[in-house]
Amino acid sequence: MKIKLAALAIAAAALVGCAAMESGNNEALMGAAGFQTRTPETPKQQQIYSGMPDYKIQRMNLNGKWLYLYKDPKQGVVYVGGDKEYQQFQQLAVQQSIASDQLTAAEINQQTAMDYSMWGPWGLWY
Repeated sequence: MKIKLAALAIAAAALVGCAAMESGNNEALMGAAGFQTRTPETPKQQQIYSGMPDYKIQRMNLNGKWLYLYKDPKQGVVYVGGDKEYQQFQQLAVQQSIASDQLTAAEINQQTAMDYSMWGPWGLWY
């Protein structure tokens, strides 16, 4: 019984950790990928900022160079990166998705193993 309670406590802590991780997920990945944060200061920047969708990556051509912009209205900043940073962001997002899937599978396997060991293969039938 103590083992089951400990496992439930660990699973609950993992779920809380996952929920906290998702709240700033894109911003954290963008920072890790090399995106720079910029606060709109000029009237032109503020106009562009106000027209951007919240929490969405937009691609913009500036003087023949592609930029990727991401508006974070909570922080009042724009994440700005080029092709290199965007590709790195995509790679990190895929890696995080794979890691999340592996964690979920491990949690399911752990729960299944605990249920199985508690009853044994025929425990319910004898």
